[in-house]
Amino acid sequence: MSEAIHIVEVGPRDGLQNEKQTVSVETKIELVERLAAAGCKTVEAGAFVSPKWVPQMAASDEVMANIKRAPGVSYPVLTPNMKGYEGARAAKADTVAVFGAASESFSQKNINCSIAESIERFRPVIEAAKADGVRVRGYVSCVLGCPYEGKVPLAQVVRVSRALFEMGCYEISLGDTIGVGTHEETRAMIRAVAQEIPLAALAGHYHDTYGQALSNIWGSIAEGVRTFDASISGLGGCPYARGASGNVASEDVVYSLQGSGFETGTDLDALIDASRWISEILDRPPGSKVTRARLGA
Repeated sequence: MSEAIHIVEVGPRDGLQNEKQTVSVETKIELVERLAAAGCKTVEAGAFVSPKWVPQMAASDEVMANIKRAPGVSYPVLTPNMKGYEGARAAKADTVAVFGAASESFSQKNINCSIAESIERFRPVIEAAKADGVRVRGYVSCVLGCPYEGKVPLAQVVRVSRALFEMGCYEISLGDTIGVGTHEETRAMIRAVAQEIPLAALAGHYHDTYGQALSNIWGSIAEGVRTFDASISGLGGCPYARGASGNVASEDVVYSLQGSGFETGTDLDALIDASRWISEILDRPPGSKVTRARLGA
């Protein structure tokens, strides 16, 4: 029996949140449903954040209210504070996520507070979630580089990851937010964090700015990681990274893994179809090499 790799599909949230054009609620709902129908067992559906700062996520309550929830599929949402958590609970979210950074400069620029302050903001969210039986996922950004500081000391990555895990996050997603990390740097980072947190509680979230994301996924697999974030058609990317080309494309990840003997539980053809569909709506070529090859684009 093939070994399983779990793909966390982040396209509807991390992928769409930085879009300049308006994406309709109906499109977001259909994207979430297409991804679940393609076999994705975790589809990040939205974010309960200030619409002033992230206007694309303003209608996450409508999305959550109107998606047809597939059996066995989780639909996490981002909740940076208690107001966001209360909105997520009202929308019947079963999993929420908090988002910290390993870089002080990035934390200040992105969420306007220090790393320590951000962690304290998450504490009541995680405590409320525990009481409500809601799972909390922790994101740590800039684990392999920061647009303001350059290299980020591994000790900071470990410290922030451990703090979130000890507070109660069931999983820590380690994000190469600007996509500068390489295979061996990624392996060293995973080894460092795994000294403090069980490997089973780690996930990789690699952007493909420098074309290194798949290599970094394989480096993480070699270290024992079995959960990875990916975004349909490579949607998204850090707005602070020069030349950012987006998240690693789900289709490219699934093609590489399934062709190498791993099981992802997803239907590659259905993912390619979803990629083609959302790319047409956004009026751009698919961001996935696999999809472009299959469609002859």
